[in-house]
Amino acid sequence: MKICSRCVLPETFPGISFDKYGVCNYCSDSKAVEDYSAQKKEIYGKFTELLDNIRGKYSYDCTVAYSGGKDSTFALYLAKTHFKLNPLALTFDNGFISEEAFRNIRTVTEALGVDSLIIKADFGVMRNVIKRSLKEPIFPLKALERASTICTSCIGLAKFIFLKTALEKKIPLMVWGWTPGQAPVRSSLMKINASLFKSTQSIFRKQLEEASGSDLSRYFIEDSVFDSPEAFPYTVSPFAFTDYNEKSIISKIKKLGWREPGEMDANSTNCLLNSFANKVHLDRHGFHPYAFEIAGMVRLGIMSRKEGLSKLGKFENKKAMAIVKKKLASR
Repeated sequence: MKICSRCVLPETFPGISFDKYGVCNYCSDSKAVEDYSAQKKEIYGKFTELLDNIRGKYSYDCTVAYSGGKDSTFALYLAKTHFKLNPLALTFDNGFISEEAFRNIRTVTEALGVDSLIIKADFGVMRNVIKRSLKEPIFPLKALERASTICTSCIGLAKFIFLKTALEKKIPLMVWGWTPGQAPVRSSLMKINASLFKSTQSIFRKQLEEASGSDLSRYFIEDSVFDSPEAFPYTVSPFAFTDYNEKSIISKIKKLGWREPGEMDANSTNCLLNSFANKVHLDRHGFHPYAFEIAGMVRLGIMSRKEGLSKLGKFENKKAMAIVKKKLASR
């Protein structure tokens, strides 16, 4: 298979083309490296100004989407220790979070002195969505360029549940542990647009309800809430404008008692479902669902091309996949 000579995108990635040097159009069109440092400085400044206006004014300064994995653990660490915020750690339990991840959640939140709220979705709903995604696509291919159908379902539902929680508790900021390859610096800090989010919710809810065969209204935001757009929080992905180094991150969070899990693939440190979701996506679409994210980090110099190719070549954990298949078959 032909792979870009500069990043890691394969010839099977949607819309890709190569020049005579084997460089893909995504790399050729990118000005990320030239603009990256200046953009980071600009967004960091805007973020610190925002924090001056919200810090200490509410019961919680922010939510942190906390899965127990390395990235979300470091995001929680940054929120609490670097940015001096009072966070509420929110965990979405899709039924496949590993016991090691739950152990990390308990250990780290206690070490940081942070409140933790775990929201467990009806496993029957999640199982039906996953089984449906194995038979037919739930989302259009464009929506799957950056994540598998299974991950898009889980992450999307978590986003709506976490926003619903933030609105109910009047929390002004939502922190996410997206890598620089997942969250471009220009979109890493923004106030949530209520009308746009309402439209997105309507589409996503319909897709998920059709897939699960269930009424999922309890997980989504009531229409009346959208009449108060000023109440909607800001959302931030701090890794986009702070230094991101995987080895450094692991070193720091280990001091909080975080431990690396043993039943994961190369791209997850919390969810047993990841290996299974990656393989389904690769078999169906011909490219790894993490390829776009990793290619972005390679372009920015955050990860070497060799490291990126290694991560994309190690996507299957047989033990984790066996656990997933058994749970999906259960009643």
